[in-house]
Amino acid sequence: MEIGILSTSGGKQLATLTVDPNSTLKELKTQIHRLKSHLYPDRQEFRQEPRGKGLDENKTVAALGLKDHSKLYLKDLGPQIAWKTVFLTEYAGPLFVYAWIYQRPWLFYGEGAANQPMSQVAHIAAYCWVIHYAKRILETLFVHRFSHATMPVRNLFRNCAYYWIFAAYVAYHVNHPLYTAPCQMQSYIALGFWTICELGNFSIHWALRNLRPPGSKERRIPRPTKNPLTLLFNLVSCPNYTYEVGGWIAFTIITQCLPAGLFAFAGFYQMAVWAIGKHRAYKKDFKDYPRGRKAIIPFVF
Repeated sequence: MEIGILSTSGGKQLATLTVDPNSTLKELKTQIHRLKSHLYPDRQEFRQEPRGKGLDENKTVAALGLKDHSKLYLKDLGPQIAWKTVFLTEYAGPLFVYAWIYQRPWLFYGEGAANQPMSQVAHIAAYCWVIHYAKRILETLFVHRFSHATMPVRNLFRNCAYYWIFAAYVAYHVNHPLYTAPCQMQSYIALGFWTICELGNFSIHWALRNLRPPGSKERRIPRPTKNPLTLLFNLVSCPNYTYEVGGWIAFTIITQCLPAGLFAFAGFYQMAVWAIGKHRAYKKDFKDYPRGRKAIIPFVF
């Protein structure tokens, strides 16, 4: 049978493919790549309508109800970059930016600033920041399994700008010679909470890794493991985001720094959007999904 492939922009005919009804969309992408070398499979997204939802590449032609001379629309997602590369670039930047400004370079603070005394809280904040992003890099290399191989390369610049600029903004204030630290008791208590959140975040990532077999895109309902820090799964769908937000709130209390608070708020807003989307997807995909769970904040939303 023949399937016409049209562009989502303008409806231009891109190709006519001869396919088997049992062929998957992934196999069609390979055919398109042979015809148009710049359209490698990760750059393609099939739709049944020009503005419709992207189709699962593992669906077969027959499962989609396509018949001889049916049409599919192809969206060019643009140049792609591996998610692992994206994460490593996003996280390495803030680690090195903060560590550099922690040294009080003359470029930011002028000559002699590095020789002025630094508060204990500023040292604690630097260790927390570096440990957090080092953890993220190691998780990217050894823990995370990505359901999508790539993302549009244009998003890399936006994401890096967010992380790198905020890192410089926070580091400049916390490491400034005129920075006034809160009392050490406040910082030590918040440091304890930060440590729990970091361990909790890692525990959730490890549980999610083990939820999906290697090389599989199988989806299951996340549930607590024997690790008590994963019990948060009983209350929210995305406890990794809950712990992440908690960690940045703790960092803000440690430093009592407004830029840190702004970073925590910006992160919470974005993670709340992601969590709500994932929560809705879980409820849609799993009929037996626990009703009592919220998206990111227990008992709230």
